Amino acid sequence: MQQKLLNTVKEFGNTNQHALVIGDVMLDRYLMGEVSRISPEAPVPIVLLKSQQDRAGGAANVAANLALLGIKTQIIGCVGHDNEAQILRSLMTQVGIDSGALIQSTHRPTIAKTRILGGHQQMLRLDQENSTNFTENETTTLLTSIHKLLSDAPKVVILSDYAKGLLSEAVCQEIITLCKAKNIPVLVDPKGRDYTKYAGATALTPNKKETAEACDVASTSPELINKAAALKNKLHLQFLAVTRGEEGITLLDETSHHLPAIAKQVFDVSGAGDTVIATLAAGLMHNLSPLEALQLANIAAAVVVGKVGTVPINQHELLEALQDQQSSEQTHKVCDLSELLQKVNAWKQQNQKIVFTNGCFDLLHAGHVTYLEAAKKRGDKLILGLNTDRSVRALKGSTRPVVNESDRARVLAALESVDAVILFDEDTPLNLINTIKPNIIAKGSDYTTDQVVGGKEVESWGGEIALIDLVAGRSTSNLIKKMNT
Repeated sequence: MQQKLLNTVKEFGNTNQHALVIGDVMLDRYLMGEVSRISPEAPVPIVLLKSQQDRAGGAANVAANLALLGIKTQIIGCVGHDNEAQILRSLMTQVGIDSGALIQSTHRPTIAKTRILGGHQQMLRLDQENSTNFTENETTTLLTSIHKLLSDAPKVVILSDYAKGLLSEAVCQEIITLCKAKNIPVLVDPKGRDYTKYAGATALTPNKKETAEACDVASTSPELINKAAALKNKLHLQFLAVTRGEEGITLLDETSHHLPAIAKQVFDVSGAGDTVIATLAAGLMHNLSPLEALQLANIAAAVVVGKVGTVPINQHELLEALQDQQSSEQTHKVCDLSELLQKVNAWKQQNQKIVFTNGCFDLLHAGHVTYLEAAKKRGDKLILGLNTDRSVRALKGSTRPVVNESDRARVLAALESVDAVILFDEDTPLNLINTIKPNIIAKGSDYTTDQVVGGKEVESWGGEIALIDLVAGRSTSNLIKKMNT
C-alpha cells in the first residue's frame, strides 16, 4: 500500500487535470514575538514583536495545499477592495493558484485573522470580516463565475465552507446539481449544524466537534459514529470522513474504517482540515480509493500539525513522510504475539479478511514473492508465520537456515504483500492459527487440503483453505545446489 501511495504522489501534477476550490478565502496574519513582562497599564502580557507573516487561509489554504502538491488549481471566493485582498492575491499567485475568478465586494472586507503569538503560545486573535448573507448582485456574480469555471471540467470540486456567507444553501445546491450533471465529485469541508445544504455531495470531511453538532450528540458519545453513518445516508453521500484529531480519521462508506493518528508532535492544528480535504481530493483525482486517499491525507495532516500556524504541505514533504512511514511500518510488521493480536483485533473491527500462511522462507526468491502476492489477493491482510532457526533445523537439517531468523523476518516485512510477520518455534503453527483465527489459510498447491495444518480448524469457524500455485523450478534447495556446484 505505501508503495502505491508513493507512486501516486510522484504522479501529482503529471496531468492536465485540475481542481476547483470554492469557498471562504481569508488572510491569516501572524504577529510573532516574545513575552518577558506584564504591562503596567493593565494585567496583560507585553509581546515584543519579532516578525510578521501573512499566509493564505480558509479556502485559499485548501487551494495552496493542492497547488504545492503539484495539482493545477483554480479558486472562487470573495475579497474586498483593500490591502488584504492584494496581499492574499499575491500569496496565491506565488504558489501557482489561478485566482482570476475571485470576486471583489464593495459590501464586505477581505476576511483576515490576525493572531498574536508569544513564543508558540497564541495570546490574542483579531478578526476582520462581514459574514452577512451575500447580496443578490454578489450572488449573481458568484454563480456566473462558478458556471464559467465548471464549464472547464475540473476533475474535482471542493467546497470550503467557513460560514462567512459565500456558500449559502442555494449556492451549494446549484454547484452540486451542476457537478452531478457533469459527473464531477464534490468534496465538502462543512460548517454549521444543518448539513442539508450539502445533500447530494460526494463526501463531507467534518471534524469530531462539527460531526457531533450536526448529529446533535455529545462529541464523547459512543453513538457518534453510528449517528454520523445515519447522516451520511440521509444526505445521500458516497462517503463521510470524520477527522478526530489525536484519535485519527474514521471513514464511513458501505462500512466503517478507522485510521489511527500518526503525528509525532502537535504544535498547531489550525489548517489541518484544509490539508486533509486537499490531499483527499488529490488522491481521488489520481484514482485512489477513498480509503487509500484518506490514508494519504492522514499522513499529510501529521506533517502540518507539527508546524506553527496555517502552513500547507508540499509534494516533497509528503513524499518524505511517506518514505519515513514506509520504513517505520516495515520494521513494525515484525511483531510478537501480543502486538500481532492488537493488529488482528483492529483489522477484524474493520471487517478486513485475514489470510495466514507459514514457512521457512530461507533465501527469498521469485517463487516466494509470487506465492505471497497470490496469497495476499485472497483477502485484505496477510500474516506470515515464520519458522525460527531452531524449527528450520528440525525440518531441513543442521545446515539450514542459510539466513538467520531476524534477517529473514526483516526482508519479508519489506514486501508490500506482507502485513505482519511473527516467528513461531513449534513444529507446526497450529497454536498460532487457533489464537489469531484467520479467515483463510494459504499453502502451496503441492499440498492437499487434508494435509494443511490448521485447515480443519479454520473451516470450523467459517474460514477456507486456499491452495496457491507455485512457480516451477524456484526453490531454496535449488539455489543452494547451484551455489555449491
